[in-house]
Amino acid sequence: MRIRVVAFASAAEALGHRALDVEMAEGSRLADLRRRLEADHPGLAGLWDRWAIAVGGALAAEDAPLADGSEVALLPPVSGGSPRARLVDETIEPAALEAEAQAASRGAVLLFVGRVRGRHQGRAVVGLTYDAYRPMALAALERIADELSGATPDLEVRIVHRLGDVAVGEASVAIAVASPHRAAAYEASRGALERLKREVPIWKRERYADGDAEWREVEPLQPASSGAPKGPPRGSTPRSHRAD
Repeated sequence: MRIRVVAFASAAEALGHRALDVEMAEGSRLADLRRRLEADHPGLAGLWDRWAIAVGGALAAEDAPLADGSEVALLPPVSGGSPRARLVDETIEPAALEAEAQAASRGAVLLFVGRVRGRHQGRAVVGLTYDAYRPMALAALERIADELSGATPDLEVRIVHRLGDVAVGEASVAIAVASPHRAAAYEASRGALERLKREVPIWKRERYADGDAEWREVEPLQPASSGAPKGPPRGSTPRSHRAD
C-alpha cells in the first residue's frame, strides 16, 4: 500500500522532502513507517520523538494503523474554513476583522494584533517565514474560535493567521473578540492566543540581518483542550503585541 508522508519546517529539512510516497506492506502501523523512514533517511535519527505525528489530519500514536492512501504528517514543535478562522497569504487587515466580530449587543470589543518585531535575543530580525500543515491548522483554528464563541452567550471570536514571508512590523496574527461584557472578551482573547500556540501546527522561521535563519520550535504540539489558560499570555498586550 502507498503512504503519503508530508513534512514541515525542520522535519522537511531532515527528511529531505516536503512530500514523499512510501510503499508499505498491508497491515503496517505508524511504528513500521517510522522504522522504514529512519532507515532510508538517517537525518531523522533522534528527531522523531520530539515531533507530533498526524495520520489523516489527527494526532496519532505509534500503534496507529495505516491504510492505502493514508497521509502521515511530521509536525515539529510549534512556535485559516469557517467565517471565524482563516489562514491567509496576504496582508492581514485587523480593522476588518474587528468589524466582523462586532454587533449592537456586544459592547466590549477587543482586538489583539501580533506583529513581527525587529530584534530577538539581541539579534536583528528582518522577517519571519510561517509554514503550516494547512488542513489540520485551519481545522484547529476553527475549533478554537467555535468553542470559545459557544462558551459564552453572544460572544464572537474571529482569528486570522498569516503564512509565508512576513516583514518586520507586519501583522502575523489577529484575534478579534466581541462580547456584551469586557471580562469575557479578555478571557476569550487570552484563551485563543494560548490555544493557538499549543494546538495549531504553524511554525515560524526567523530570518536575521546577518543572513542566518532559524526555525523557532519550542512548544510541543498538544491535543485540543478547551480549558482557559492560567495567568497572562506570554508576551501579549491587546492591540499592541510584538510576536514572539
